[in-house]
Amino acid sequence: MPERPVKLACEGVWKLFGNAPGAVLRAHDGHPSGDDLKRAGIIGAVRDVNLQIRAGEIFIIMGLSGSGKSTLVRCLSRLVEPTAGRVLFDGNDLLAASEREMIELRRHKMGMVFQHFALLPHLNVLRNVAFPLEVQGVGRAERDERALKVIELVGLKGRESYYPRELSGGQQQRVGIARSLAVEPEIWFLDEPFSALDPLIRREMQDEFLRLQSVLHKTIVFITHDFDEAIRLADRIAIMKDGAVIQVGTPEELVTSPATDYVAEFTRDVSRAKVLTLRAIMQPFDAAAAVAGRLPAGARVQQVAQQVVEGTQPFAVEDESGQPLGLVTRAAVLRVLVGDTAAVPAGAGKG
Repeated sequence: MPERPVKLACEGVWKLFGNAPGAVLRAHDGHPSGDDLKRAGIIGAVRDVNLQIRAGEIFIIMGLSGSGKSTLVRCLSRLVEPTAGRVLFDGNDLLAASEREMIELRRHKMGMVFQHFALLPHLNVLRNVAFPLEVQGVGRAERDERALKVIELVGLKGRESYYPRELSGGQQQRVGIARSLAVEPEIWFLDEPFSALDPLIRREMQDEFLRLQSVLHKTIVFITHDFDEAIRLADRIAIMKDGAVIQVGTPEELVTSPATDYVAEFTRDVSRAKVLTLRAIMQPFDAAAAVAGRLPAGARVQQVAQQVVEGTQPFAVEDESGQPLGLVTRAAVLRVLVGDTAAVPAGAGKG
């Protein structure tokens, strides 16, 4: 499958707080160490970050509190001015854009959802969702039509006349999501949008989010500190520590091939069954083997465990075009379920 084009990228992005941060960067040829920054009394909120976010992917940025993830996302949307580096949107450097151009970009091409819903209490659901279109100068009839479509899309049809105080927390968050989608953004920034919700509603909102993405195919930059949430939602994940990106990869890559001890510790308690795909545990394909059925290579072990364990024959593992790639056996799945991950590298699922 061809690689999707890069929608948003950053190159050598720094955000430093303190006295004359630019001078500190120059004094160290643009690459000061953590000790250099500390000696200068500078806080390195974002340190030399390079990322490429591809069209249509859910790219999650995660890390502990204070790791720099929210500051980085604000640099990507230029809500915060980077100290140095480049931010490229469709190949155009946002740092070269005027303030007026950035306002137009945010109004028409960027959607944003934050942890706090920030709904306007004196406006009902319809008016809240239509508000960014009103700011754009869209006529009343068109903005109401577009607002009603996204209200239905997020499952709030029938509540158009409700006020925020009459909605549950999950419903309020849906209004925030609908409002950000009303402008039909090309890229969607979400900063811990579900963290204020209780666990059950949070799970429901994750399901709703995945359903929306299956329909809309947006380019999404999503912040969370919850690894379980990240592995449910992400195509790829960037892990941050002390303002720097430590590793970027799929959930499976981060768990099976951590680049540092920090990443290994960060992912240590993650259930491997939630992360490992059949591609990782399959054995070579044998055309002569009797199979119980066919399963996609990208399916997570947890999703198909019961089906495979209860089967009397191995299952064929297929790519997106239906071509067989390998076989997955009951024994390979059981080894993942009991935590024997050392026994299940790619191709080791024999027996």
